[in-house]
Amino acid sequence: MRDEMEETALPTIRFLLEEREAKWLHPRATSSRHAKRQQPEPECPFRTPYQRDRDRVIHSKAFRRLKHKTQVFIAPPGDHYRTRLTHTLEVTQIARTIGRALRLNEDLIEAIGLAHDLGHTPFGHTGERALAAVFPGFRHNEQSLRVVDRLERDGQGLNLTEQVRDGILRHSKTIESISSPIAGWPSTPEGQVVKISDGIAYINHDLDDALRAGMITLTDAPADVLDTLGRTHGERIHRLVADVVATSAPLLDECTPGQPVIRLSPEMERAANQLRRFLFERVYEPLNRLEETRKAERIIQFLFEHFVTHPDEMPATFRQMLENESVERIAADYVASMTDRYALACFEAIWLPRFWTFLG
Repeated sequence: MRDEMEETALPTIRFLLEEREAKWLHPRATSSRHAKRQQPEPECPFRTPYQRDRDRVIHSKAFRRLKHKTQVFIAPPGDHYRTRLTHTLEVTQIARTIGRALRLNEDLIEAIGLAHDLGHTPFGHTGERALAAVFPGFRHNEQSLRVVDRLERDGQGLNLTEQVRDGILRHSKTIESISSPIAGWPSTPEGQVVKISDGIAYINHDLDDALRAGMITLTDAPADVLDTLGRTHGERIHRLVADVVATSAPLLDECTPGQPVIRLSPEMERAANQLRRFLFERVYEPLNRLEETRKAERIIQFLFEHFVTHPDEMPATFRQMLENESVERIAADYVASMTDRYALACFEAIWLPRFWTFLG
């Protein structure tokens, strides 16, 4: 009798969740009932499609590897520096706060936020630049989409919804601004929330980590930027989030299809972009000139070139894809999937025997 009752009751849970969305969400929010997948599959009786996407991302191998991938500082000396995983969690937390205030779909926001950086290389943007130099066109946002479409589950992919896939692809920004998109604006307001939250998160936590590392002091930052954004980490996050909510709420209410609806005010965006430029000048570019950074670049390129010429040394799950794709494409997939420490271990395992052979 109990099993029969559960079979009858379970299918109504997702329906009730969707009904709750219909009553609560903003008219321009993305309803779970509109979710679409590349490959149709039976619905879950007690989770909406975006909740399922979130769960698939959290249980993926690529998500687990983020804890051992660089955010900005390569092999930092302390335990409190951000990793790619903690960055992902901070982005998602900020995005959910904004989404809740605007009555958007938090499950969709969370799924995009948790997945947006799955394609990042070891050693952060250093690794991305190095891999792009030998495999032209490589970009981490496109690789993140490839991870969920092609690489996870031993080549089967996660079959995420189109709305999540769109948010993953279009989260990346130009070098000039924290809000200007590279691949066009996300098609959903939830995707736009993640994109702007990504910028809010990293300009603040990268500043925090640079202060921790002693690269800069807070007095080095432009005074007018601190006056506008705030002088503490929490104050800056609060002011930026509050500004996004205040600026975006009326845009959501307007009927302007095709236009971005999640924005910062001009004053706050100018201040955020000024802080971003300060970070490039005083943190990112000096780090890029370090010999440690150049070593990381050489390791990435060495590994890529090695696996292009020795594809038989890649794991079976990557080798099997060589039937349909080029060896360069699969070598880039394999190297991009590595954590920092695995890339170092792999490099040593390949290079050290050569070194000792050379010494005779």
